Amino acid sequence: MLAQQPGTAPDPKAQMIQMVTMLALMGVVFYFLLIRPQQKKAKQLTAMLKAIKPGDKIVTTGGIIGVVITVKEKSISIRSADAKLEITKGAVGEVIERGGDSAAS
Repeated sequence: MLAQQPGTAPDPKAQMIQMVTMLALMGVVFYFLLIRPQQKKAKQLTAMLKAIKPGDKIVTTGGIIGVVITVKEKSISIRSADAKLEITKGAVGEVIERGGDSAAS
């Protein structure tokens, strides 16, 4: 006689468990699709900024292409065409080619 009869309300505990399970599943999906890739990209950017040396050819986030002259704690001096610029390390978008020993050859 405990079988659900037509017109009776479903069990509220079962609905609550189902809702919590769906929220947890959505949290896991968000972690793997949004948070984890962003953390991986941030680690790669940090490693790239630590590895910048004089002679490297870089592109800034603003689109300026230049060669690194000096590297300081928080800034980098670059030469682009006839101009010498000092930019923050955070403005470096990517390293196009590594300089140093290979550029001297």
